[in-house]
Formats: sequence, structure tokens, C-alpha cells
Amino acid sequence: MKSMKILFFILAVLLPIGIISGQGIPPAKSYQLTGDIIDSATGAGIPYAQVAVFKPGKEQPEAFTDTGDNGRFEMMVPYGSYSVRIYIIGYSSKIINEVELSQNTNLGKIPLEGEGRDLQEVVVQTSRLPFRSDAEGIIISPDQNLSNIGGTLLDILRNTPSISVSEDGTISLRGSSATNILINGRNSSLTQNLDQLPASAVEQIKIINNPNARFDAEAEGGVINIILKKGQDLGTNGGAEFTYGTRGRMNTGARINHRTARYNIYGGYNFRRWRDVGLRNTIREIFDDNEILNQRGVNESENTGHTFQYGGDYYFGNNILSYEGVYTTNVDDQLNTLFSQLSDSNTGMGILDYVRRNNESEDDDGLDNAVIFERTFDDPEKQLRVSASHSFRNQYKTQNIDIFRNTLMPSPENLNGMERAFTDETRNISVFQLDYITPVNENSKIETGAKATIRKFDNDYSYSRFEETRDAFIEDPGISNRFVYKDYIYAAYFLFSRTAEKFDYTIGLRGEHTVLDTYLANTQTVNKQQYINLFPSLQALYKINEQNDIKFSFSRRIDRPTAWRLNPFPDITDSLNVRRGNPNLQPEMIYSFELGHLLNLERSSYTTNLFYRYVDGQLDFITLIEEGISYSQPANLNSAISYGVEFIGLAQFTPWWTLSGGATVFRIYVDGSNLGEEFVNDGFACNTKVTNDIKLPWDMNIQLVGNYESAEIEAQGRDYSQYYLDVNFQKGFWAGRTSLSLSVRDIFDTRRFAGFSLTNSFMQEFYSKNETRFVLVSGKYNF
Repeated sequence: MKSMKILFFILAVLLPIGIISGQGIPPAKSYQLTGDIIDSATGAGIPYAQVAVFKPGKEQPEAFTDTGDNGRFEMMVPYGSYSVRIYIIGYSSKIINEVELSQNTNLGKIPLEGEGRDLQEVVVQTSRLPFRSDAEGIIISPDQNLSNIGGTLLDILRNTPSISVSEDGTISLRGSSATNILINGRNSSLTQNLDQLPASAVEQIKIINNPNARFDAEAEGGVINIILKKGQDLGTNGGAEFTYGTRGRMNTGARINHRTARYNIYGGYNFRRWRDVGLRNTIREIFDDNEILNQRGVNESENTGHTFQYGGDYYFGNNILSYEGVYTTNVDDQLNTLFSQLSDSNTGMGILDYVRRNNESEDDDGLDNAVIFERTFDDPEKQLRVSASHSFRNQYKTQNIDIFRNTLMPSPENLNGMERAFTDETRNISVFQLDYITPVNENSKIETGAKATIRKFDNDYSYSRFEETRDAFIEDPGISNRFVYKDYIYAAYFLFSRTAEKFDYTIGLRGEHTVLDTYLANTQTVNKQQYINLFPSLQALYKINEQNDIKFSFSRRIDRPTAWRLNPFPDITDSLNVRRGNPNLQPEMIYSFELGHLLNLERSSYTTNLFYRYVDGQLDFITLIEEGISYSQPANLNSAISYGVEFIGLAQFTPWWTLSGGATVFRIYVDGSNLGEEFVNDGFACNTKVTNDIKLPWDMNIQLVGNYESAEIEAQGRDYSQYYLDVNFQKGFWAGRTSLSLSVRDIFDTRRFAGFSLTNSFMQEFYSKNETRFVLVSGKYNF
């Protein structure tokens, strides 16, 4: 974002009027302007940099172009005196004043500095890389990974090093499922369902493993900041994409933006239809009851959604006023049929046959709006930013459940029970934020700011059973309920950073005042909490030489229980395996340390991180057996410790072969002895993601993306390992503006979720497999 702020500053300031030399050359005469944009650290050409020439005092460029693959640009410009402006995300912008064009002119090699090398990016900088590492974490460029074509934001994260995505879409970062997910740097209710946002709408993802005091102290695993596309290039630009796959899967969209030196407006639309089928098998044995439960579930689903993205920027003087908006609407239909057999573990005799068929439909609408004001100054290091945003989400779900007791044949004549449930939930999040940066001197600066986050979630749940004697559905007041969650988080932070030739550091302190208020209607239960916490942070970078850097970071953070974790409403999809929240949860406190090494070579970059994390009051899911029913719910454990090593690398071995990826190996120790000795567990885990890019003649590319996740422990057991491989092929046309792609996901059909739990009272094992092997064909056009 820093490079864009500098760009906006340059575009908003009128340049001094240059002196045009009078040599009698007709003004209509044009000359060729050429040059080479290179990386100041490596000397390599920078592709896709934007080069624009402006007449003195004019806000519209006289001419503009992009650099080619080798960093070279050329354009025809009329006779006169100009300023040349060069900019690209990831580099500091550059301006060259008083360029006289009275003949063909070559500006030679023009070096650009990597944006904010001090505690910022120190690796290969090019927009064509699928990801790159910096001192804080990883920056993802989704467009450069062919496995993201036709997918959603969740697919991008599945292909990102250090991240794991569970069966229900939960995101884990370095083994922690508590992550703070932001949209354009803001808290948003849209993050509750990451499958709503198409991959084609995402410009960039920033993963910050150990954030400093500038960011919310929320979340154990770190921050995932999702930057949506808004259009960067001058003039009118846009594109369209269409994807069609097996089982009628479809993802299509279009976007357009128009940008001048005075304003930028943009808009986009995406339609997604996603169909899926799958199965789930569970076996559970309750030792004291001598019972074994065998379950087999089959499901079908179809999700249809529309996403609209729109906004604009207005540049006036030293000011920028922006509006950003996203609207999503989705309908999710599911049919789940669960076959259950309960038998005696000693004799093998059957006790109960049972079928439960759930026909579920969910309407989900979301709206996100933000207004941002930015003030730039003569000193580009000085900045002021004020923003106000509000996001709204409404989810209405209906469940119609047919029950077939004493049979495994769900035919109409065997129907002997019906249930019905309605869930009406609204989520509102309002955020007000102010950030101010000012230099102390040429080597030091201060950052300070304040933020208020106001959240309200209202969940109204109605459950009823059909009673034949009344020939009607009768609501059960013991299960139906309304749960209201409100919290207010008021924060302020201070950062001081200093840069030297060899050593940079940033120290910070953040204070947060939390007010929590929940209300459970059927029991008239009120839960009010209020507390103040301080969160220090430290980041340091030691520059050994041009290729090697050592970094260190420390932070204290908090993970507050989310509304759905506190919500005690049961999920009745499976009446024998119920998931519910726990209104008695307390926040967990996290202490995180990281030591890393960054190696940046001419055609490769490597990052190695050692990390350690201690969690006081660990929040984890546990399983309890009550009257033969399995209840899964979150609970506060004593503590958890995790530590490990992470390696991320990218290497271009030849002009046609690039290998990138990462591996994380870590150990987790979970101490839940406050709940019982069976809630203590420890073990090692690892995950690996590798992307293999091969360029072929005639503008063709082949990409192989492999993922492996080892078994990982939970409080009462472990999840089993999984692995899969995606194969992608792309052919470009018309200088890369158009492309056709073929993608085969999970080509060997190996991806599934499985695991087991073991305690003194029961054993449970599950296996879940959806249709993960499918084919997608995509076409893309950019202008």
C-alpha cells in the first residue's frame, strides 16, 4: 500500500513548469522514448511497470505504456518537455523531471528500489511470482497460480504455504485455527464464508504471522489480509473470465475500471454455481454402554451466488477520498441422508436402525461499505488515513428433516417422524479507524492510531417436531432460542521505528478495551465481561549483506471466543452427533516469538523461520458423551505450546522452469488436564505445498501443484494425513491478453478428511470424502 500512497501523492501534485527549448521544430512532431526499468538490488528487468509522461501542470498523461517481460519500454511522444513517472506495486515510485524530447531519446537503465526494504520486502520483486516472502510473512499473487482459476478465496488459501483448510472451511495457520481475516485491511462479516468471494476478485493476500501493534491483537495464528481488485492502470481497463467444469460447475465474471490522474472508478460482477456430492462414515464405541454406532452419510449440494464489487477514488490536492463496496448474495441447497445402525459390542445384536434425511436451504446476503480519506504531505513518509466501514450479513436457513426409525429404507411408507428448524441470523460490524505516520528524522518515524470496532450478532433459532395428534409442527421451547452477541473493542497503538545501515527495528504497544455482552433468551442468561489488555510487539532486521538478512519478532496477542463458539444452539443435522457452542468460554492469551533468515539471490529467494508460541487458556474442540449422544463443543484448556520451523522458497532454475513452495514442521503440546487426563496430547505435524511451473513454446504453460498435510493432533485424538495433486495447462494468445486453461483438480482422487478421538469412555473415528477430482475449462480476456 505504501507504493500506491506515494503514487497518489505524485499524481495529485502539479509539477513545476519546464522550459521548452525553441528550435523551430513543429509541435506535431513525435519522437520515440525508450528505457529499461530494473531492480536496483538485482539489476533484473522489472516487467509490467507503468510508465507515463506528463506535460508540466497537466493532470492527464500525454502517453503511457507498460514495460515488457525484460523491463524495456518504448512509446511515441510529441515534441516537448515532460516529466516521466514510473510505478509498480512492490517498488518505490520514481519521477524524472525535465525530459526534453527534441529527438529520439533513450533514458537508459532506470533502477527502482524495492518498497520499504527496512522491515519490508527484501526478496525478488516481480508481479509474475505466485508468492513472495518478506520480513512479516507472505504476499500471495493469486493470478499467478493456475489452480486458482475458476475457484474462490478458499482455493487460494488451500494453495498457500503454511495454511491448512479443514473440511468445513476453517483456516489454520501454522497449526492454529484462530486467524484474524481482513478484507482490504478491515474487519468484515463477509469473512464468515470465504467461498462467497471468487478468486478472480482478489488482487493480493498478505499473511502476517507475527503482526505488530498496528494490527488488532485478535487471533492466535496471525493476520490474513485480503486485498480486492480495484484497477490500477491509467485509462480504461478490464477483463472477463468464464469457467465451466464437470457436474455443471460454473464461475464467470467481468470487471472494468477507468482511471485518470483525477479519479478512478471500478466495478465487477461474478456469478458462481458449484455442485458437489460426497459421503461421510463414522464409527463410535461407548465402552460403558457396550454400544457401537455405525453411520454412513451421503450428501448433495448446490451453491449459487452473485458477487458485485464497486468503488472509486477521487484525488484532490494532497487528498484522496475513496469508497469501496462489495455485495454478495448466495443460495445454498443441501440434501443429507444419514444411515445409522446401533448394535451391542459384545453380542453384535442390533439395537436400532435409523435414517435421518435433512433437506436444507440457506439464503445468505452480505454487504460491505467503506469510506476512506487519505492525506499526503510534501514528505512522502508522512501520512494520515481515516476510515469508516460497515458490513452486514443476513443468513436465513431452513431445515426440513424426515425420520425413518427401525429401518434403513427411507421410503415414504417408512416415514415416522418429522422435524423442522429455522435459523435467522444477522451480523453487523462497524469499524472506525485513524492512522497517522510522521518522521522524526531521516532515520526514524512514529506511527500512532486509534480504532473502534462494534459488532452485533443476532441469532434467532426455532425448532419444532411434527405431532400426529395435532397434525401440526409444535415448537420445542427447550431447544428453540434467541442468542444476541455484542462486543465493543476500543484500541490505540504507538510504534517507533528506526532504520540504520545494518540494523532496523520497530517497537510498539497496543492497548485494547473490550466490552462483551451476550444474552440467551430462553434462560434469560446474561453474560457481561469487560477488560483492558496491553499488547507489546518488537520487530528487528539485521542486514548481513545485500543477499542475507536476519529477522526477529515478538508479540503478545489475544483470541476472544467468536459468537458461533459462544452460541449454545445445537446443529441437529445428526441427532446422534451434535455440535454446539459454549457460552462460558474465556479469551486465550498468546505469546509468540519468531527468528528468521531471508536469502535473496538473483533468480531465487529463500526464507527460513523458527517459531514458538505459548497459549494460556487454549480454546479447543472436545467431544462429550451424554445419554448416548456425542456432543462436540469448544472449551478452555490449561495451555498449549507449539514450535517449529518453516521454509519457503522460490527458484527460477532456467528461463522455462520455476519451482516454488514451502514446508512447515511443528510440534504441538496440548494440556487440558483441567478437564481430565484424557485431554492431554502432543505430537509432530508437517505440511508441504509445492508449485512447479514449466514454460513451453508458443506461450504455453504447465503447472503442477502438490499438497501434503501430515496427521495433526487434537485434544482427544488426531486428524489423519492427506495429500493431493492439481495439474493445470494454459495457452496464451494476443500477447497474453487472452488465455485458455484446463485444470484437473486432485488428479489421483486422494483428498479426504479423516481422524479419530480416544478417551476413557469412548472411541470415535470418521472418514469424509467429497468429489474432489473434477475438470475445469477456463477462458480469460483482459483489455
